[in-house]
Amino acid sequence: MLPPGSVPSERAPGVPEPEELWEAEMERLRCSGAPVRGLPYAMMDKRLIWQLREPAGVQTLRWQRWQRRRQTVERRLREAAQRLARGLGLWEAALYEIGGLFGTGIRSYFTFLRFLLLLNLLSLLLTASFVLLPLAWLRPPDPGPALNLTLQCPGSRQSQPGVLRFHNQLWHVLTGRAFTNTYLFYGAYRVGPESSSVYSIRLAYLLSPLACLLLCFCGTLRRMVKGLPQKTLLGQGYQAPLSAKVFSSWDFCIRVQEAAIIKKHEISNEFKVELEEGRRFQLMQQQTRAQRACHLLSYLRVNILIGLLVVGAISAIFWATKYSQDNKEESLFLLLQYLPPGVIALVNFLGPLLFTFLVQLENYPPNTEVNLTLMWCVVLKLASLGMFSFSLGQTILCIGRDKTSCESYGYNACDYQCWENSVGEELYKLSIFNFLLTVAFAFLVTLPRRLLVDRLSGWFWAWLEREEFLVPKNVLDIVAGQTVTWMGLFYCPLLPLLNSVFLFLTFYIKKYTLLKNSRASSRPFRASSSTFFFQLVLLLGLLLAAVPLGYVVSSIHSSWDCGLFTNYSAPWQVVPELVALGLPPIGQRALHYLGSHAFSFPLLIMLSLVLTVCISQTQANARAIHRLRKQLVWVVDAAGLRSTCPGPHGTPASTRRFRFPSVAEL
Repeated sequence: MLPPGSVPSERAPGVPEPEELWEAEMERLRCSGAPVRGLPYAMMDKRLIWQLREPAGVQTLRWQRWQRRRQTVERRLREAAQRLARGLGLWEAALYEIGGLFGTGIRSYFTFLRFLLLLNLLSLLLTASFVLLPLAWLRPPDPGPALNLTLQCPGSRQSQPGVLRFHNQLWHVLTGRAFTNTYLFYGAYRVGPESSSVYSIRLAYLLSPLACLLLCFCGTLRRMVKGLPQKTLLGQGYQAPLSAKVFSSWDFCIRVQEAAIIKKHEISNEFKVELEEGRRFQLMQQQTRAQRACHLLSYLRVNILIGLLVVGAISAIFWATKYSQDNKEESLFLLLQYLPPGVIALVNFLGPLLFTFLVQLENYPPNTEVNLTLMWCVVLKLASLGMFSFSLGQTILCIGRDKTSCESYGYNACDYQCWENSVGEELYKLSIFNFLLTVAFAFLVTLPRRLLVDRLSGWFWAWLEREEFLVPKNVLDIVAGQTVTWMGLFYCPLLPLLNSVFLFLTFYIKKYTLLKNSRASSRPFRASSSTFFFQLVLLLGLLLAAVPLGYVVSSIHSSWDCGLFTNYSAPWQVVPELVALGLPPIGQRALHYLGSHAFSFPLLIMLSLVLTVCISQTQANARAIHRLRKQLVWVVDAAGLRSTCPGPHGTPASTRRFRFPSVAEL
């Protein structure tokens, strides 16, 4: 902030006096409600602004002074809470070490894993608060003995499938049979009729999975859109000046040797990313049309080949699940229990490796390579889980099949008397198998490979080297596990507890694998370009889990002899019953109107209008940002400041144009 008259210059006609500009700026600052602390001025100028707002001798109102004190206290408390949260944050030191040694790209995987752990803990807290604690505290009346149904089945076998031939307690734990009568599975939850209870356990059990999915959706969406405003303001091709990182990256508060080494690695990784992106940008600018056409053809070729591999993998999962369910009488049923999880694990292990190999042949940029590989891994993972769910529905719920038991009871009651427990056990086994596979690969594959590579010499071991830490594969592993957990919220309510333990252990296993047994990628990538895609993958997994759950809750008949909804045609039927029992006629009519077409169509039209307004506002903001970016070019003409320095031959210097340098010039 300069005082008036401190910058002598020639004034063109129509340009206001410097004193007028000074007075207008002072008046704007005096009337502005922005805090003085946030203004971009020197401390002396801030004191002047403070004196302008509060002249000497003028008494401010008591409530104004109280409001300012309250704002100051709130700001200090908020800053103290943020410092405390950073100090007590989970794995903060480990994340700092990983980010410094291997870059922000690999650190984003561990940050994402911590985020999933928090989501599972919140889901577990919600289920425990609204289902388990009321069930233990209120002790609802016993519903009585289960219904004794006589099933007209074509065969003589009436027992529940999956009876183990070998009574091994460890095998009982691995298959979930040891916890069938516990609150881990749906069949152990039983209460009396709704009219005899004060708190509806059925409604809480029904709404808890939906609330968990909604909570996870809001948390993921908030985390996904956090970086969008900055990307919109800065633009897609924005890069910070390399000179700013050279002169301002070092933290002069570092006094420890280990922290200094980590900081040097972090700065080095940042420079590598910047230089690699600049080099690839120049190569893209130098490409001809023929080269771009060849690049597009190779891109299509790779994606078509990967698509064919995905179709073959999905077919293998479908037939494996069908064979496992149709051959329960075989002597090898003990091994067939884990045939579908084994095929899914094999497909998900080989698929990312093949995808990474094929994508690396095209020499894409690191960010594009990670996102493209992650996209196809997402298709493979989610399609495999979707096919697994469909094959279970075809066998248990007779989706697309004609069976006598399904016509009478709505599900395959001859083979699955408590079909919710059967589905929960399948998802439980899939979750257990995924974690055991993670442990096995960490200590039976990666660790021996590192020992052999470090201790043996030769061209083969030099070629083999340590395993590369693949971010797409590791991200998809934990996303697949989280999707299985969401799919099992209704059938296995305590599955988030199990997944939380697995994620906690997975963090330390992956950290040990990264620091001791693996090598980082030789082509580092930026975390901001992939974090958004990680959240998008998680949202797709959430959608895959929500669609079958909504179909089962609204349309599939519950089991007749286990669980909370034995007397209901579908679990959702408990909602109209509770509405009829607990609400007056006016409330019932209001809810009926909210669920009718007379309310849905106007609401849909209103949401469409709101969405149109938001899109229009976003486009207007983008145009305004584009115009403001153009105004950053400073033009010195007759109406502005002129240079008083003479030219090379004594003539006045010509008008100069000043502008910010572009990314290519930096």
